[in-house]
Amino acid sequence: MNLVVAMTGASGALATKLLIEKSQWPVTLVASQMGRVVYEQEVGPFKELEKLASSVWKDGDLTAPIASGSVPTIGMVILPCSANTLGKVAGGIADSLVTRAAHCQLKEGRKVVLCVREAPWTLINAKNAATVAAAGGTIMPVSPPYYMAKDRDPSEVSIVEMLGYYVDHVLSLFGQTAPKTWEDVR
Repeated sequence: MNLVVAMTGASGALATKLLIEKSQWPVTLVASQMGRVVYEQEVGPFKELEKLASSVWKDGDLTAPIASGSVPTIGMVILPCSANTLGKVAGGIADSLVTRAAHCQLKEGRKVVLCVREAPWTLINAKNAATVAAAGGTIMPVSPPYYMAKDRDPSEVSIVEMLGYYVDHVLSLFGQTAPKTWEDVR
């Protein structure tokens, strides 16, 4: 079974690449138009990311297998997740493959993790996050676990390393063992 990974138009696209590289499961990738744009601005050619995935679908293709809850998956990660996508998922709006797939995962009781990359939040964002959480989703803002650099010179810790720790935590929510946790650094 595949892990569905969706990208939307928020900053933090490098974390998506790291998540796909670290996933123990094959990845089905879908990105919104702005998700593709942000990836190219922050990381590089989107075609390079597509090569890492087992399958890639266009956001407008609602005939994709992940648009149906009858197709089993490990679950879904939206990384990065924009406030717009958070709002659509909270409102049950399934007008794109990203939001339709999220809806399908939620209705089937599968794990859905929204890695929200917006700051600051409005009350609307907080209410939308609460709605998704009440529906069974997990809200995990893109906030690297800085404690993983304990006893190290902060100037020697890279963003790639910190996002890698974050991604390890996201994947652990689906059952993948993280190579390093708080227990290893405490």
